[in-house]
Amino acid sequence: MTDALLEGFPAMEPGCVWLVGAGPGDPGLLTLHAANAIRSADVIVYDALVNAACLDLARDDAVLEYAGKRGGKPSAKQRDISLRLVELAREGKRVLRLKGGDPFVFGRGGEEALTLIDHNVPFRVVPGVTAGIGGLAYAGIPVTHRDVNHSVTFLTGHDSSGIVPDRIDWNSVAKGSPVIVMYMAMRHIATITTRLVEAGRDPLEPVAIVCNATTDQQQVLETTLEQAEEDMAVAGLSPPAIVVVGGVVPMRRTLDWLGRDGKE
Repeated sequence: MTDALLEGFPAMEPGCVWLVGAGPGDPGLLTLHAANAIRSADVIVYDALVNAACLDLARDDAVLEYAGKRGGKPSAKQRDISLRLVELAREGKRVLRLKGGDPFVFGRGGEEALTLIDHNVPFRVVPGVTAGIGGLAYAGIPVTHRDVNHSVTFLTGHDSSGIVPDRIDWNSVAKGSPVIVMYMAMRHIATITTRLVEAGRDPLEPVAIVCNATTDQQQVLETTLEQAEEDMAVAGLSPPAIVVVGGVVPMRRTLDWLGRDGKE
């Protein structure tokens, strides 16, 4: 990035926190605001899903603090992370909270922003490319296509306690959304697919599971609702992953642009 390109961009001020989305993995999907923030920050508090290559943009003297949260593994408590941002800001640091995807899409950015407000810490939000859109695009799957769907539902596969969210009206989702995109759903894929079928979805409806989306380790499994759990186990897939259900999945056979380039 040249200085001329960034002329007029907002400056990261001491004592301020920026909540920034790093995108789904490919460093090329960083926004200019995100790249500028990474190279400007005194301290970068980053998530598990942030590609290490994104951190290469940081200043040599920047402090990098890992604050990743991964399901089923020892993780920092969200409250502690939020208060750490407050602490760093009060030390007069330029603080970057770097999160995979978009901070306001299942990224707990809203919780962190509310804590900053409670402690009178100024902040800025920089959206990122969320995996439910960008990750599927790298798999050759559009989340909308006018010949297939005019709506899409994004949901999480587990709540703050780690179980399938009871507050999701699975019957309504199954009946009302032609395409369903699920974050953090692999651990409970059997429960979720069963609920969708019981609510009326076709057991043979196409499903795609995209792991490590937009990175060199990207894997894509095409399956069906009734076979998803078994096929996922046989393939040996592991998180992070995006799961998509619906008629846009077969479009991958034509739109798999990474596969066409021989890169997948």
